[in-house]
Amino acid sequence: MWPTLNLGPLVVPTGALTIVLGAWLCLHLVERSARTLDQEVEKLANLAFTGLAAGIIGARLTFVLLYWPAFRASLISILWPLNTGYNMWGGLLFGALAALFYGRYHQLRPAPTLDALAPALVAGLMVVSLADFVGGPGFGTTTTLPWGVSQFAIRRHPVQIYELLVGGLALLTWLRLRRRRAFAGQLFLATTAVYGFGRLFVDAFRADAWVSAGGWHVLQLLALLATLTCLLLLAQRTLRADR
Repeated sequence: MWPTLNLGPLVVPTGALTIVLGAWLCLHLVERSARTLDQEVEKLANLAFTGLAAGIIGARLTFVLLYWPAFRASLISILWPLNTGYNMWGGLLFGALAALFYGRYHQLRPAPTLDALAPALVAGLMVVSLADFVGGPGFGTTTTLPWGVSQFAIRRHPVQIYELLVGGLALLTWLRLRRRRAFAGQLFLATTAVYGFGRLFVDAFRADAWVSAGGWHVLQLLALLATLTCLLLLAQRTLRADR
């Protein structure tokens, strides 16, 4: 939509700018939610920063390994420029592993920690959707609906906006439950279930969806698996809490 922002002589990529500002917002949300849930703010903030830093480095290294022939001729290109060339799945894996090891080392309880991290995780996904929208690499299926957006003279579903709405609903779920949660982990499970359920339907409007060889939308399958798993765990934990 708006891939660059002109600030005098500077041309700023809007996608990268959105990611940078979004990272700051997510770190801020971790501190706020930790205070709200009476958890160790400093440790959770450090965990989030460790996971974020490891995720960025991991995303870059994964991209470099996948396209090593392009980098082998000029090794300096591994370090510069850094405004493009990241693999999201590699970043998620490295970030999650770093956060896991940090949490284990500092003996943070998994369920309460995930409760505090849930808003930042959802916000991070929303930031990716927003960066995708303003930067323009992702697009929805064609539509004649009045709220469609034009991309390359073709009217399409604003699928990233749908994703933002789903994320907002998930955050609202966390806010409504934070004061009356019945057990540790409930906030994370409920928030994830709402977000996963929403993405299960919203991703059907993506024209550039990741499709398996059998024609299945991979992200929809992951969203379905996450939703069902969270609902099952919620039901089990609720039954235990009622006994």
